[in-house]
Amino acid sequence: MSSEPFKNVYLLPQTNQLLGLYTIIRDKNTTRPDFIFYSDRIIRLLVEEGLNHLPVENKDVDTHTSEVFNGVGFMGKICGVSIVRAGESMEQGLRDCCRSVRIGKILIQRDEETALPKLFYEKLPEDIADRYVFLLDPMLATGGSAMMATDVLIKRGVKPERIYFLNLICSKDGIDRYHAQFPDVKIVTGAIDKGLNEQKYLVPGLGDFGDRYYCI
Repeated sequence: MSSEPFKNVYLLPQTNQLLGLYTIIRDKNTTRPDFIFYSDRIIRLLVEEGLNHLPVENKDVDTHTSEVFNGVGFMGKICGVSIVRAGESMEQGLRDCCRSVRIGKILIQRDEETALPKLFYEKLPEDIADRYVFLLDPMLATGGSAMMATDVLIKRGVKPERIYFLNLICSKDGIDRYHAQFPDVKIVTGAIDKGLNEQKYLVPGLGDFGDRYYCI
């Protein structure tokens, strides 16, 4: 269900299992192999929750006992779009749940002169406007990169209500800034942190996700 008081924010159930996983990845003493393993478990949960919110239609199938099962089937195609590089860590989790899923990439980096996010590269499926899009980035801090990436998707014809932004940790300020510009985009997250420090890192946070996931 949606997390109050944030509309269109879906917070994973805060079970002991999930809190245990976050305790491990937030710990600065966790080894890189353990950080990757337990982050991947959370990513899989986020993808599963995102899939729960896709529209479905009724679908009947015949079973081996000559009975009819009244089920559902997904409506439309999906794709993933990762914000390089940290977002690429979430691609395998999506592939584990959705066979042969298309993946696009958007590279956004900080402009050293202006300190603002700048778009450097995009590679997206040609038919992305016809798909439901899982936007992948582990952290939503200030929201700058996420907003720029979402703007790229919308300019390519993707409807905001067809975008699902999946991330491991949000800040309250990041949610407010992001939804002020894109109120119809659904955010699926596992944690909402209290804020940002002077360096614009989430607190309590977990440090730089990309560095911890990719660097030895």
